[in-house]
Amino acid sequence: MPTTVPQGIKDDIKLLKSAAVHAGIIALGFFRTDMRTWTKNITSPVSEADIAVDNFLSGALRAARPDYGWLSEETADSPARLEHRRIFIVDPIDGTRGYIRGEDSWTISLAVVEDGVAVAGVVYAPARDEMYVGGLGLGATCNDVPLQAEHARSESPLIPAPAAVHHELATLGLSYTKGPAYPSLAYRLVQVAAGKLDAAVARRGAQDWDIAGADIILSEAGARFEDVCLGTPRYNGADTRHAALAATADISLLSPLCDALRVVYGCPQPDSDNPEPQA
Repeated sequence: MPTTVPQGIKDDIKLLKSAAVHAGIIALGFFRTDMRTWTKNITSPVSEADIAVDNFLSGALRAARPDYGWLSEETADSPARLEHRRIFIVDPIDGTRGYIRGEDSWTISLAVVEDGVAVAGVVYAPARDEMYVGGLGLGATCNDVPLQAEHARSESPLIPAPAAVHHELATLGLSYTKGPAYPSLAYRLVQVAAGKLDAAVARRGAQDWDIAGADIILSEAGARFEDVCLGTPRYNGADTRHAALAATADISLLSPLCDALRVVYGCPQPDSDNPEPQA
């Protein structure tokens, strides 16, 4: 049975696309220049471009939808967001390390989440001129061309993953090819939606803003995306972090991927220390 399109989602997608284009222009203005950079939370890099893009997106999106909540990597969190059914979840520049190094696969990742579920998303790679879009019941596209996730390589699946996960997959006897290590998690995920990767994974500790935009694009393209400990990811909770994650259009890969990720990263316990926010 067809999915009912939530009210206002088509307009929200137009808003996200427009905001992403303008944010991309801002980010490209700093790209490959001698911009200021620093670190937060000891190890996470930040650039002045991250802040400039966040300031623009906060102003543009919140002014257009004042009744929506707000969660962004570069904005101080507020429990007020928990009072909203609909919320913007934003990563101004996903893949900041690569962005600072001058690599071109960084993205601007935007999502609208309703009652914990991603219903609209845009993942925009300005330096590659690629805009991935998904809306609940509306399908997924890249530069307006429909996406249909499918098993990209019949004999040797292409899978990027951290070294420890590669080791565990080898132990499990999975035959595959190691894929490219894009710094942007959102970009890796939408490559699964586009059929360019057979699977993508994330370490334990990814945040809502890392994955919400890509989530709806994966779903609408027909791919599976799972928290290996809890199943379907949920968003805008008190804790925005997730266990390890796996995305694939090849159902035969899902079980070994989830098994390997659980072995390497385990599952968070209610009273355990918080996981490191790594994507």
